[in-house]
This record gives sequence, structure tokens and C-alpha cells, in this order.
Amino acid sequence: MTFNLSRRLATGCVAAGVAMPALLTQPAFAAQADKSHLKPVATISDTRFPIDTPQGRAEFPLYLSKDWNVAQPQVTRAVIVIHGRLRNADVYFRTAQNARDAAHADADSTLLIAPQFLATLDTRGHDEPADLLRWKGDAWMGGEAARAPLPVSSYEVLDAIVTRLADRKLFPNLQHVVFAGHSGGGQVVQRYAVAARNIGVLTREGIDVRYVVASPSTYAYFDAQRPNAQGAAVPFDAAQCAGFNQWKYGMDNRPPYLDDRPPAQLEATYASRRIDYLVGGADDDPQQSALDKNCAAEAQGPQRVARAEAYYRYIRSRHPEGLQQSFHIVPGVGHDGARMLTSICALSAMFDTKGCEQ
Repeated sequence: MTFNLSRRLATGCVAAGVAMPALLTQPAFAAQADKSHLKPVATISDTRFPIDTPQGRAEFPLYLSKDWNVAQPQVTRAVIVIHGRLRNADVYFRTAQNARDAAHADADSTLLIAPQFLATLDTRGHDEPADLLRWKGDAWMGGEAARAPLPVSSYEVLDAIVTRLADRKLFPNLQHVVFAGHSGGGQVVQRYAVAARNIGVLTREGIDVRYVVASPSTYAYFDAQRPNAQGAAVPFDAAQCAGFNQWKYGMDNRPPYLDDRPPAQLEATYASRRIDYLVGGADDDPQQSALDKNCAAEAQGPQRVARAEAYYRYIRSRHPEGLQQSFHIVPGVGHDGARMLTSICALSAMFDTKGCEQ
């Protein structure tokens, strides 16, 4: 069950080929057809995590399977599951519980965490305190600063979670930390793997860190190459889409959280990460309602399977010396977070179960 703190308490897989579009005609940031993410979220977690900054304190909602304010010596694994653009962290928390159970993982030794990144519209109709962090639209996906009450990057929130997990007084036997996300959450996990500043506090303690990137619309590229019709990375013609290399699609105009490091440094760090890329084999509809269809996204491919294959090919070609990264297509699954995150390969990545072949 979910551990609810008070509002004020401190606290089977295959690979496939790829085809790419040759011409892009949309404006760089065209609106999406599906507006369901523009509605206030139905449920906001009562569990709150205080975020301290030089400017003051804010609070952040999240779901926890255990009280992380007291020592949890039995916990050896923490799994942080990031919701998509609907911001329905409660649904993703239940999916994480189902994944844990499907993997036959010990509930007592596993800490599940589901952060909830709210939009400014989410406080409408909810009696929430003014110090609750909230972002404009889906700016939280790319690490932008919160709109209120303090300009805290969404990645700084993840850093704060990392710092809590690295506290050996609370988690003396923690061995594994997994970040997992589907769709918009997959975008967060992939970009956080690029940008994260604070992971060293875990690795220095000998804690293994892994990232599970499931079916995002897009990926962060490190230069101005994009896949051509054959799926090979080639220099992209900016005349087709002026904003194709803007963050979160590329390295231009990065937010303050990561503009202090050059792209080469960010890429070197990313190449050292342990990452599992997953995509549903039936998630190949170029008109799928939640698919990013602006031209910066279309520069990466026509649909999610093509974009995933192209990105994995791209990052491997840039690091022929080898990576701790793998790619899997989950057969028969469309754009379905619950099925993706409870698939054999997701369970293998999150809980080290068997059955997912390279």
C-alpha cells in the first residue's frame, strides 16, 4: 500500500529495421491534436517531499511504498517510475506495484517511488497549499524551472530524490536504483540520463544506477545529425525545420540546469550510463494521439518504433567502443504504459529477472 505522509511532514523482445521521412513541412512547434493533458489531474498525492533551495522551501507530491523518513535497512532496490504527460502518478504507482509483483520481487526490500510533476492548471479544483511545485504545461519533461512557487528544475527534484536515497543512515543496504518511464516519462528518464548532476552520490556508494526509457515520442540528440530515409544519421537541413535542434530535441538553448556543461561532456556522461531502451512493436502509428508531431520530432522519424531504432543506431555509431545500453522491441504492444512496464524486458531491466534476450 501507499505510505501517505501528512501534507506538512518532511520528508520477449526483438529488433527491427527503420524507415524515415525525407521531407518535413510542419512548423517547429505545432499543437498536438490530443488535448487530454490540458485537463486538471484527477488525483494529487498527499505525500509530500520538501525541496530546499537558497530561495526557500517548496513541496513536491509523490507516492512512496515505504516511509523514507525512517531507516529502511531491508531495502536493497529503489524503483522510481515517472508518469507521462497526463501527470497521473497514482496510475504509474499502481503499475510499478504490478511490475514488482509480476517480477516476484520482495516487497519488503523494494522501495517504489512515483514522483508527480504538476502543471499550473492542476491546482484548479484542488485545495492545495501555495508552496506546491507546479510547471507551465509539460515544461517539466525537459528540466525547465517550475512556474511557482520557486524556480526549481524538475531535474533538481530528481536530484533531491537521489540525495535522499544516497543517505546511508536511511538506506544502509541499498544496492540498485532504477529510473523508469513510459511515453512522457520516458522522455524525462532519457533527458535526465543526459543531464543528471547528482548521480555520483549513488555510484560512489557502490549503488548501481539504471535507466529504463520506454516508448518516448522523442530523444535528445547531441549534434545536428538526424536520420535520413534509410535511418542513417546525416547532417539535417535546418531549412526544413528551424527549431529541430532546440532542447529537448537537441543541444541548442538548453535550460539553466544543464547549460553549464558543453554537449561533448553531456554526451560522454550519457554514454557511461546503463540504459535500456524499450518500444512497443505496435507503437508505430504516425497519427497516434499522444505522439509529438511537430517538425523537430518528425526530424527523428515518423513514429515511435522508427524513432527508437534510429536513436539507438545513432548513439551506438558514435560510441563504437561499446555501451552499457540495450534496445528491445516488445512484440504486439502499442502505446500502453501498463503493458510496457510489466513486459518481460521491462521486468528484467527493473528487477533483474530472466527472459529478455538481447
